[in-house]
Amino acid sequence: METYEGTKLPFITREQVDEIVKKYPTPFHIYDEKGIRENARRLMDAFSWNPGYREYFAVKATPSPVILKMLCDMGCGLDCSSMTELMLSNAIGVNGEKIMFSSNATPAEEFVYARKINAIINLDDITHIDFLAQNGGIPKLVSCRFNPGKFAISNAIMDAPSNAKYGFTKDQIRFGFKRLKELGAEKFGLHAFLSSNTSTEGYYPALARVLFELAAELADKYGYEIDFINLSGGIGVPYYPDQKPNDIYRIGDGVRKVFEEVMVPAGLGKTKIYTELGRYMLAPYGALVATAIHSKHTYKEYIGLDACACDLMRPAMYGAYHHVTVLGKEDALCDHVYDITGSLCENNDKFAVDRALPRIDKGDYIYIHDTGAHGHSMGYNYNGKLRHAELLLREDGSVDMIRRAETPRDYFATLDFLGLFDWGAEK
Repeated sequence: METYEGTKLPFITREQVDEIVKKYPTPFHIYDEKGIRENARRLMDAFSWNPGYREYFAVKATPSPVILKMLCDMGCGLDCSSMTELMLSNAIGVNGEKIMFSSNATPAEEFVYARKINAIINLDDITHIDFLAQNGGIPKLVSCRFNPGKFAISNAIMDAPSNAKYGFTKDQIRFGFKRLKELGAEKFGLHAFLSSNTSTEGYYPALARVLFELAAELADKYGYEIDFINLSGGIGVPYYPDQKPNDIYRIGDGVRKVFEEVMVPAGLGKTKIYTELGRYMLAPYGALVATAIHSKHTYKEYIGLDACACDLMRPAMYGAYHHVTVLGKEDALCDHVYDITGSLCENNDKFAVDRALPRIDKGDYIYIHDTGAHGHSMGYNYNGKLRHAELLLREDGSVDMIRRAETPRDYFATLDFLGLFDWGAEK
């Protein structure tokens, strides 16, 4: 049975959902504008010691234009990994050095478009240098993604980057910078992403040390101008109710200390620090709200929702934990044990397994926490399921729809029925 001490509080109430569903039926993802803005301000404050600091929000986490525009208006840039993410960013007026294009196995047309909108290009592989030269050309400022092969914090192995498909080796970085300079590059960035959803405040400072020491070596031995260091993502959030959240101020100060220890003596004190946080920025400020529509009593107790794994893939794909609250029963005794399921023809379509919860009745609203990043964006259409709406809870308490729910017409739009489909049957 899954049971954890501590509580996680929803940012909306049963009464609020009663009003919301009069206009927008469940299921839906909803985001908390106030929480998003406050968290972004904390992040920027934590790194304000670096005058050039910028957060490049990871579009892949929550590619919703209203939210992206909100963050950019606050000073963020956008981290893109595909053509459509580049197009989306450009469409909302974000381009040039406010876009970081970090991709891998990149098609030629994506490099061409990234150059067209003057995005910063973060190369994943040494062979991409000449490929970029032939498809868009080498910009004066370019970045390379570093993979050190192994990574540890103190004496503990943190992760095994050598098993990841991303990045240059150290020798490749050195030769890559040389080749880029020959092709016209003048300034360089360094980037690395070595671990995901970390719960230790030592991760960013340790990663910073790896990149700072490499930058100092490249500047000292070879004279390369290091314009920025991109620490990417990896700062985790507390999915479990008894999990302590990371303190972004301690993390920022930890990076500052390593910067002053390594970068300043190397004459690199004006180097900009960038981050690319998706989960940390948005996950706690989004939720999937669904309705309990069925209960099943066999060898186990099941509650069936009007949502499914197509709305939130992480539990099915990774076995990820997402806390569940039955709205209106926050203080009730958790004296029932349920599997909370969707309706897909897959047995892993479960939001929770053997979860201790209050008694759930048909019609209860089920609030699934921490879906603000990699929630709706990982949705899919298996079993012909349609992805549902995204809503934004405004600071004044009003609610706006920022992405409508899909319809059957959306699902069939890319198919050719030779004129045989009766659209009159669409609801």
